[in-house]
Amino acid sequence: MKRFLLTLTTLLCAALCFAQQSIVSWSYDVQPADDNIVKVVFTGKIAIGYHTYTLADDLAPTEVFDVVLEGAEEASKLYESLESRLIEGHQAYEGKIQLVQELKLTSGKGSYSGTIYTSSCKQGQCRSEYYDFNIELSAPEAVAAPVQTVQNQGDSGQASSGSNSGNSIWNLILEAILWGFAMLLTPCVFPMVPMTVSFFMKGSGTPAQGRFKASMYGLFIVLLYTVPISVIILLTRLIGGDAVTADIFNWLATHWLPNIIFFLVFMAFAASFFGAFEITLPSKWTNAADKNSDKKGLGGIFFLALTLVLVSFSCTGPIVGTVLIKSTQGEFWAPMVTMLAFSVAFALPFTLLAFFPSLLKKFKKSGGNWLSSVKVVLGFIEVALGLKFLSTADQTYHWGILDREVYLAIWIVVFSLMGFYLLGKIRFKDEEKVEHIGVTRLALAIGVFSFVVYLIPGMWGAPLKALSGYLPPITTQDFVLSGGAAPTATLTPSQSAESSSANRYGLELPLGLSGYFTLDEGLEAAKKAGKPLFVDVTGHGCVNCREMEARVWSDPRVLKILSEDYVIVALYNDDKQKLDEKDYVTDAQSGKVYKDLGRANSYLARSLWGVNAQPNYILLSPEGEQLVPVRGYDLSVDGFIAFLQSGLDAFSAR
Repeated sequence: MKRFLLTLTTLLCAALCFAQQSIVSWSYDVQPADDNIVKVVFTGKIAIGYHTYTLADDLAPTEVFDVVLEGAEEASKLYESLESRLIEGHQAYEGKIQLVQELKLTSGKGSYSGTIYTSSCKQGQCRSEYYDFNIELSAPEAVAAPVQTVQNQGDSGQASSGSNSGNSIWNLILEAILWGFAMLLTPCVFPMVPMTVSFFMKGSGTPAQGRFKASMYGLFIVLLYTVPISVIILLTRLIGGDAVTADIFNWLATHWLPNIIFFLVFMAFAASFFGAFEITLPSKWTNAADKNSDKKGLGGIFFLALTLVLVSFSCTGPIVGTVLIKSTQGEFWAPMVTMLAFSVAFALPFTLLAFFPSLLKKFKKSGGNWLSSVKVVLGFIEVALGLKFLSTADQTYHWGILDREVYLAIWIVVFSLMGFYLLGKIRFKDEEKVEHIGVTRLALAIGVFSFVVYLIPGMWGAPLKALSGYLPPITTQDFVLSGGAAPTATLTPSQSAESSSANRYGLELPLGLSGYFTLDEGLEAAKKAGKPLFVDVTGHGCVNCREMEARVWSDPRVLKILSEDYVIVALYNDDKQKLDEKDYVTDAQSGKVYKDLGRANSYLARSLWGVNAQPNYILLSPEGEQLVPVRGYDLSVDGFIAFLQSGLDAFSAR
């Protein structure tokens, strides 16, 4: 027995040593570049604490050797697309290394194989690794461009195929959990808080029944997110495409019908909070509950959870879309697991809120109407935040009924009324007269009126950066005082005229920037100007896009680079305008023709760069080649400047 245990231990140790985690985890992406030209982009994720040397390093350079090309030839030398930095006297990379090889196909199909050698060091300890690759190539119009990910096996010189490492899936789960918690503070999710509190305040029964219903509420939220998404992923995998799925989500988040319905629902709840009427469950649900007390209210709880999921989708859509797009890149289980993590984190605050009203019954409430006052205050918030849905429809369809100054005027009035209510100057039906106010109400009133004072300059063009994600863009405002708005780019007359003639769809870039609104026009302008192209994947209903523009783009350093060194094209993924016939976009695989601006741009973003969320920023050469990796929502100004500079460096190094 001892000999058996010793042998088993030895084998396990040997297996663990052989399966040690690689330092550089490689993946590749095949992208169309030009006629019969494809670009193979190798991306290596470097383990934390390590650095990997550049191609030109004189100590231990990264190399690609034993290259075999069949049906193809090199169109350029192998080059690096990321900026290295000086580490211990040598140029090296930390976090990520990216190699690019452009190939010209000499026949319809071909192959590209070889080995990548890296030497990675940490605190003087270095390790060599080899990654063998064999890539099938096809003509650009048929390139499917799935990302293949493999992990090295250390010094063995052998690479195993597979999916992302365990660390990668845990990173995805952690990111999904953080997004789930963050969603509570978005303008289309936060208004559901008073609905949840109000619904469970009206519940009856024992504390145990209250806890059971609160738990079921959380479970329903998780199931409503996870089960449909899992089914969609399975169907997408079977059918082999994500275009139909993206169109459905785009419709739900941006079409006028669901947005108007959500707006009316919030206004109805606000009216209920103000005492106009009571929102109650249908009588047949009550009768069914009387017959079976164990199931009391489950129907209503389910529909409340369903309302939360549907209404919040325009804010949760970006993260859901990002998870879905991963399912088209070979990651089958990862999207389901990350969606489960996201929905659990998203449901947890609402579950706790559902628990809280049931626990309130244990306390004796003196003073009579404090809960009624809370409902009224939440009613004012419902009115203010519910406008976001009407604004989304207005911006998407260019109705022009809720421009920025109109939106601000409503908010100023609503929050002023809230302040007067807190001071006891306004009373609703059946409310007792407020003879004296406490410190809490006074503090809230001071905060509300201070907020109103902050809003007022916005009527004359003040940027109001803290609220940029909630408000319509400043370009919709009719009157802006000189010097009162956010910084704007300085344009020459020729630039302004060029932008005006190019914009055939009545759109404008923020901050006085000049640009284009279809990819073809942007690329053509970039060729004429001899500049790289800055592609802004955005949307009228995108909260994070407005926040990026107000907090990051408005920085004078960013504005200078955008206006002087780049040609800008904004691709609105939710705009409903019909395209001019010459701007129609055809799906290369299905042959489907996209005839409206939003769907055409959404297809281009998915098919060319693999992004299905907003905002995303892509830097291209005038020929349409991607210069650096895509950058998403990130409020770091210095990081954004580094991103723009890396694109300029890559453009100059071509």
